Amino acid sequence: MFLLGFTWNPDDTIFKLGVLQIKYYNLLWIIAFAVGWYLMKQVFLREGRSREQLDSLFIYTVLATMLGARLGHVFFYDWAYYSQHLAEILLPIREQAGSSLFGIINGYEFTGFTGLASHGAAIGVIIGMYLFTRKHKSFNMLWVLDRIVIPVSLGAFLVRLGNFFNSEINGKITDASFFLATRFVRDSDDMPAGEAMHITGERTPEAAYRALTDDPQFAEQLQAIPYRHPAQLYEGLLYIGVFAILYWLYWKTSKGQRPGYLFGLFLVLLWSIRFVVEFVKKSQGGFEDTLGYLSTGQWLSIPFVLLGLYFMFRPQKSASHA
Repeated sequence: MFLLGFTWNPDDTIFKLGVLQIKYYNLLWIIAFAVGWYLMKQVFLREGRSREQLDSLFIYTVLATMLGARLGHVFFYDWAYYSQHLAEILLPIREQAGSSLFGIINGYEFTGFTGLASHGAAIGVIIGMYLFTRKHKSFNMLWVLDRIVIPVSLGAFLVRLGNFFNSEINGKITDASFFLATRFVRDSDDMPAGEAMHITGERTPEAAYRALTDDPQFAEQLQAIPYRHPAQLYEGLLYIGVFAILYWLYWKTSKGQRPGYLFGLFLVLLWSIRFVVEFVKKSQGGFEDTLGYLSTGQWLSIPFVLLGLYFMFRPQKSASHA
């Protein structure tokens, strides 16, 4: 039956032009920012704000999101590695024996900006909006946060779609008969690139993974790769619902005029979804082995949900202005 137990093996790179590589993941990030700018443009037009202010907000948002997401991954999930590879924290490269970066620097490969954590992105955006309102004093921080969470929630869907193309943040093993059960051929645990190259005799990961699905002689090895929950899709599709709710509340109700409410609702909905989906997501590392019971993502989600509840139900003062 359609969408029951399918094999997923896309090349994460759309095309290469010399040293330039365009990857689905990076492209979807760009689309997320572009759509976010468009949505905020409609908000700024509605509320009489200038294009110059919007452009400034856009720059703060992009920098805060990318820096926060990257540093969040580094410190929350993989500090043991990055503490020994400091140059890789803010550069789109990774140490890899036998690789050559742009044919110049041996021992490294170009990865694009992978290794980004949504919890870090959330913290980065909050800090970025604080700095934005410090510079543009005509803006109230909650006014900005209540509106920016609308495009952010849609951007979160696009990022998870990028994770799906990358075959990363996959779910736990499930039966092939489960709806959307996916065999991720490129799962780094189930079939590392080195193992795929060893099995097929191919010299590049791309050729090896393609051989696994296209060459019948490797059918047994392909069948040994388990089906997993596509946790990225579960999460991303639910984020579309968060976007729809926030968009409707802002444009069709008075909730957008209650300072902090939409921001709080965003925190509660998005991080509750993340908390639940973590139950079918395989471990992403971090500090869960120390604390136990919950995953790293779940522990990090709890403070955001509590903060969201505070902003939703805190006593309201007199109306504040943007």
